Amino acid sequence: MPVKPRYLVAGDSSLVVELGEGIDPAVNRRVQSLARVIRERGPAGVVEVVPAYRSLLVYYRPWELPLHALLGWLARLEVWEVDPGPSRLVRMPVVYGEEFGPDLEEIARFARISPQEVAAIHAGRDYMVYCLGFAPGFPFLGKVAPEIAIPRLATPRTRVPAGSVGIAGEQTGIYPSESPGGWRLVGRTPLPLFAPHRDPPTLLQPGDRVRFLPITAEEFRDWQERARREGVETVWPEVVGERG
Repeated sequence: MPVKPRYLVAGDSSLVVELGEGIDPAVNRRVQSLARVIRERGPAGVVEVVPAYRSLLVYYRPWELPLHALLGWLARLEVWEVDPGPSRLVRMPVVYGEEFGPDLEEIARFARISPQEVAAIHAGRDYMVYCLGFAPGFPFLGKVAPEIAIPRLATPRTRVPAGSVGIAGEQTGIYPSESPGGWRLVGRTPLPLFAPHRDPPTLLQPGDRVRFLPITAEEFRDWQERARREGVETVWPEVVGERG
């Protein structure tokens, strides 16, 4: 039975719509469905929608679309009956361990298995892109297998290299650019995730699925050189599969 949407006023020009609890694919599909409906046929005055794990934020112009009118339009929707559409499968090359994944051995001790088994478990399932945030193009993916769901670092690093793949509890994610960060690092992808000159500027979109493909350090450098030489116009289409 679908959960009744919960509306939370967030300032004088934005509204949060909650559609469930936790990290739940079914809840997030309703979030993606509602985001799609608003983008395609939302009332005049809606500026932008920002989906998250279980909710989305609606920015609107209150002088053009009063709050009561927006709430009335939303109340007439049955978002759980809307198909969010087929999702893309993105194959993400990743080199695991050593200098690319400095926390892999710590995660192995946490899980009481070998580093190779941690890498195999991490790469052994597809992950849903629940939302983007924290930094431009940073994907929040889930869920990792329970045995490797290690908490984030007690003290974040001041510098995490671009492309680093991390784990924080049930979530896994990828740092699109160098930044501070507290997720445990298992590996690194040579693919750029953010290209401001593109539309859309991010490789991954909410609702996509990601499959990590283990590669060697030599293959990492080959991918990295191709991305530098040929740009995202070449490497992005090669990793994005058909919708299905």
